Amino acid sequence: MTLIDFHSRDLERLRQADRHRELRAPAGHDFSSNDYLGLASSDVLRAAARDALDGGLALGSGGSRLLRGNAPEHEELEAEAARFFTSEGALFLGSGYAANTLVFSTLPQAGDRIFHDELIHASAHEGMRLSRAPSEAFAHNDVDAAADAIERWRAKGACGTPWIAFETLYSMDGTEAPIADFAALADRVGAMLLVDEAHAVGVCGAQGRGLAAALHGRDDTVTLATCGKALGCEGALILSSAILGDFLINRGRGFIFSTAPSPLIAVVVRESLKVIARADDRREKLRGHVDRAERVLKPLGITSTGSHIQPVILGDDARTMRIAAALQARGFDVRGIRPPTVPNGTSRLRLSITLNVGEQTIDDLAAALGEIL
Repeated sequence: MTLIDFHSRDLERLRQADRHRELRAPAGHDFSSNDYLGLASSDVLRAAARDALDGGLALGSGGSRLLRGNAPEHEELEAEAARFFTSEGALFLGSGYAANTLVFSTLPQAGDRIFHDELIHASAHEGMRLSRAPSEAFAHNDVDAAADAIERWRAKGACGTPWIAFETLYSMDGTEAPIADFAALADRVGAMLLVDEAHAVGVCGAQGRGLAAALHGRDDTVTLATCGKALGCEGALILSSAILGDFLINRGRGFIFSTAPSPLIAVVVRESLKVIARADDRREKLRGHVDRAERVLKPLGITSTGSHIQPVILGDDARTMRIAAALQARGFDVRGIRPPTVPNGTSRLRLSITLNVGEQTIDDLAAALGEIL
């Protein structure tokens, strides 16, 4: 069998299991993007990009940050982000995937152990695969399970540092983490915290600083704030102490050997931070959308998560994709989510509530979903 034959057969197995994926352009009312505050196409971010280009700013960085790719715009964004999030330091990466991979593969050391929520992002798993430290999953949002796992590890004579990793708002379930309890556990056992705020930044907390804003500035906490979701741009910010940021610059292969993000994007992200700081009106409007979705979906037997991420668990892969296709045919951009993105047997529709739709459209989606179900 040739390599092409192997890949061809593997793709056919995916088709037979209703797990084959294809790229598809956006079409219909937005119930699938992470552009929660509707900023991706906003005039204010367009203007920031236009002004920077008119001022002669280059599109590309031309190299890694440690060579010629370190632009003033990168440093200005990082300084602004550190101030906004009240963190000692900030480091800008090209994507949330790159940032998570960098953090998990670089900071925990041999002799340490990473204890992570079982539903944590795939990018965290990729970083753990590259890490010097072994990893262990604990049950979703179960602080006691994490504590027990750390205790068992210590009982075996381990003397390294435990790292506790979780998301503050889970991307496929819409559930919030017990953040304060994890912080208390870290204090009790001398652990470091790796906190992924990807789906909370911009939407949650005072001025959109996220659900874990109270942890910013702690030496034992590293936080990921992505820029490609509610901020409407792309890239990610790693918030940490100055020492850990310096360590990532000097030891993080994903940083050292990557071409720097576009300075133009750094300008737009910086502007977006200013926008979300004064976007209480947008957050209030989104809260109204979430409440509306809860009311109209409840008669369908769908339990609300209370957040802007609402899964509709269907279980069967084929049925999930049929229902998603039926909704798309009616003009609603709803996507089916299947394993391995979610656990086996939990295929679902992921309804993303954003400001790119109005309340009437939310009502119409619920009516269509009810008819199809």
